[in-house]
Amino acid sequence: MAHLTAQELLDLVLDEGSFESWDEPVDHSGLDPTYRQELAAAAERAGTDESVLTGRGLMHGRPVAVLVNEFRFLAGSIGQAAAKRIVSAVRRATAEGIPLLATTASGGTRMQEGTPAFVHMVDISRAIMDHRAAGLPYLIYLRHPTTGGVFASWGSLAHVTVAEPGALIGFLGPKVYELMEGRPFPPNVQTAENLADRGIIDAVVLPDELPLLVDRALSLLIDPPKPQTRELRKGEVTRKRSAWESIQITRGRHRAGVREVLRYGSDETLRLQGTEKGERDSAMIVAMARIDGQPCIVIGQDRTTQTRFKPMGPAALREARRGMRLANELRLPLVSFIDTPGAELSPEAEQGAIAGEIARCISWMSTMRVPTVSVILGQGCGGGALALLPADVVIAAENAWLSPLPPEGASAIVHGDLDHAAEMAEAQRVSAIDLYENGTVHHLVAEPEGDTPELLARAIAAEVGSQLVALRAR
Repeated sequence: MAHLTAQELLDLVLDEGSFESWDEPVDHSGLDPTYRQELAAAAERAGTDESVLTGRGLMHGRPVAVLVNEFRFLAGSIGQAAAKRIVSAVRRATAEGIPLLATTASGGTRMQEGTPAFVHMVDISRAIMDHRAAGLPYLIYLRHPTTGGVFASWGSLAHVTVAEPGALIGFLGPKVYELMEGRPFPPNVQTAENLADRGIIDAVVLPDELPLLVDRALSLLIDPPKPQTRELRKGEVTRKRSAWESIQITRGRHRAGVREVLRYGSDETLRLQGTEKGERDSAMIVAMARIDGQPCIVIGQDRTTQTRFKPMGPAALREARRGMRLANELRLPLVSFIDTPGAELSPEAEQGAIAGEIARCISWMSTMRVPTVSVILGQGCGGGALALLPADVVIAAENAWLSPLPPEGASAIVHGDLDHAAEMAEAQRVSAIDLYENGTVHHLVAEPEGDTPELLARAIAAEVGSQLVALRAR
């Protein structure tokens, strides 16, 4: 696959003719003559005066700041001049209040400049974190190769991180490892695809797909809410079934889950993957979404991926906390979806801090700085469910439920058998209607006869959208 130059990437992503360079001429007069010759040769080869181009442009009319690595200039390495250029651009983007889009292709710190260049990675990181602290989006596209100090600083600090297919991405250059250790670096470890599988980056994206992804991300992150288009379900929810009957319904194979809500209730969705720390649990969905016109961050327990043999583990809750952190930073509402038969109970989960992760999720949910809505969509079992419950507004589907243990477990504790599960469900008041009556749930969404997963998902989305509108109005 041909690798795009810095200018070709700018032309691909930005509106035609909209790019405005922020780069000042580079002064190399005080450098070693031999090094100056290297820089001159690199500039002639690359067609750029340094390894980084910065500036401002438009993306479908939206202003955006850009940082683009040029690998043909000394392998995209970052010297002092390039580092100062990056810091200046990030600071300017923050001052102007616009999103930052970066794309890397670099071997890391420029060895010809040694430690003085190396320590500038701190300045770059500080500038980017100040940009994030201002509530401004930072998106990055990692290209082949991205290694060393670039990946260990501004390459790993974005809200959304994607990479080109087959890109070599890692902290340690494989050639350096081979020379130092006397053996080749294991294959396929430092590939974009492996990093995506392990939850270190969010996705692998072809260059031609990059404009669509950036457009979607900016739409969700900075465009205003849109009018609601889905119909609210009216009328009072009455007690038509026993708690046990509702429990059986939520365990049904075709029950609507968070996937259906995003499919039928979100106008735009951008999935994120993993904790960014080498963990990924498919039991948790984290996404930027526009639920019935309202932009938000979604964290949701995926009913289709949780089984008796692969329950929701501590990594899933760490993914949820990534979503909470993003919502706070980007100043977007947070919507959580509860639908779990329970968190993982195993030695591995204990060593993975399952209890601590439940506690941290509860504490984060309880202290969010943005509007929050939680939805008890189906099964709400144990601490894993409670972890996503605290919110400004709690919604429940008519047949949803919440309990400290599955009713069978409660029966085993109280009666020494599983035969009293239905009785325990009633006694523990687990049903959505009970939760509404005791104030845990604020709004119920009816499930009439003949309901379908699509119709329920649309109704849930309409209720969520309505509550987000009301919370924004406050």
